[in-house]
Amino acid sequence: MTGSTQNAFLGMWLCGLLLTSASAIGAQTKAVPDKTIQDKPAIIVEAFSAASSVPWPYDMKLLQTETMAELKAKEGQKFNVSRETATEGSAPFYRLQGEVVEWHPGNRAKRMMVGMGSGREEAKIHYWLVSRTGMKVFEHTDVIRAEFWGNAYAGSVGELAHPFADKIAKRLGEAKLE
Repeated sequence: MTGSTQNAFLGMWLCGLLLTSASAIGAQTKAVPDKTIQDKPAIIVEAFSAASSVPWPYDMKLLQTETMAELKAKEGQKFNVSRETATEGSAPFYRLQGEVVEWHPGNRAKRMMVGMGSGREEAKIHYWLVSRTGMKVFEHTDVIRAEFWGNAYAGSVGELAHPFADKIAKRLGEAKLE
């Protein structure tokens, strides 16, 4: 073998060894469940609904996804967050449910002409947590306003997706749930 062929062979052998080791470590990590994750309370985020009198134009599933991401980012150390029901374990779990009770699209002309946050879209949301036993353990109503600069998902979730999720995460963080 030439020097460059030996180097190529040695490089491939080392890569294979590293990949095999990484796979073994990953499999070993997955095989041993993290007890702290299993013991944390869970929040199951359900898709909100809109009151029958509210002409809500956006996709509630995308708002659910945004809310889950925000809760994971802000309260992930304290709670397991998912959209699926926790059935195993003795750790408590809560269902986050809610309803959009008012929605105002805002005024695009006012936003363009006046600026400074005027004419923004807003909604009034009522949300609550229900325990495993079906009892409401937390309930709150908030008015949320569109972010000042907008967001990338405006077509499907409007300008309210991030403030919606942010407000809920903030209130649940203040709720002192265990």
